[in-house]
Amino acid sequence: MTAQRFGKVALLMGGTSAEREISLKSGAAVQAAMQKLGINVVAIDAAENLIDQLRDGGFDRVFNMLHGRMGEDGVVQALLEFIGLPYTGSGVQASAIAMDKLKTKQVWQSLGLPTPAYAVISNEDQLDDIINDLGLPLIIKPVHEGSSIGMSKVDRAEDLPAAWQHAAKYDSTVIAEQWITGEEYTAAILDRETLPLIRLQPGNEFYDFHAKYVSDTTVYHCPCGLDQQEEQAIQALALTAFDGIGATGWGRVDFMRDEEGKAWLIELNTLPGMTDHSLVPMAAAAAGLSFEQLVERILESTLDSEGER
Repeated sequence: MTAQRFGKVALLMGGTSAEREISLKSGAAVQAAMQKLGINVVAIDAAENLIDQLRDGGFDRVFNMLHGRMGEDGVVQALLEFIGLPYTGSGVQASAIAMDKLKTKQVWQSLGLPTPAYAVISNEDQLDDIINDLGLPLIIKPVHEGSSIGMSKVDRAEDLPAAWQHAAKYDSTVIAEQWITGEEYTAAILDRETLPLIRLQPGNEFYDFHAKYVSDTTVYHCPCGLDQQEEQAIQALALTAFDGIGATGWGRVDFMRDEEGKAWLIELNTLPGMTDHSLVPMAAAAAGLSFEQLVERILESTLDSEGER
């Protein structure tokens, strides 16, 4: 098994979403790993002439490292299927659902899986009712953004209008979600295997954009500190949530564990970051995989389904 089995690989990165800079960082790390593996890789910034670059490049497959809209919401996936290029990550439908926090929660609820209570915020007249129904604190989220962009924690009723308006700058659909007091965990999934859990200890109130990509005060615990039985139970829940959305290949399920020890599903990321602050590479390292081995494992998924998803 050599690097030549992959042929010529297009590495999609950049794009036009609010997560462009993170995508460029992830893409650069993946490109360096593939070059170390001897893989013929060409990095493509999806912001310009993507269709022409893919059609004219003579590529055999695609490593998708686009974050955010147009990259992990099913749009690029549909384009790649139309062109006939195998690609990493989940297919069109699962990508579209997972990118939509509201739809993801609705699917999980329909399956009887635990996810915090929520309400869609349509106008300011609803805000008092939302507080009455969900209580405080709340977490306010734009439905279609990743990397915690546009998110705010609200502890006081008077701060809710500003948090909603901030989120609405990024998305026409905004949800208020019940705040779960407890510890935050993440479960990386690779080839239907749930990697060791990571417990996140951010320096601020929650694992926001700054904690994810900038701060050096965030502490990552792996081993996560749970006993084996509880860790395995949460890993099983993560895989059930992953399968429930129809995700494939690789991804990451984020959840909170409340003060009574109950796990609550927060969201599914079908194209997690691959930067030096990213969680999937940390979990892979705990499982004995180097970054290069992780990249190769992800890319190998395109060999199993040449043209079929």
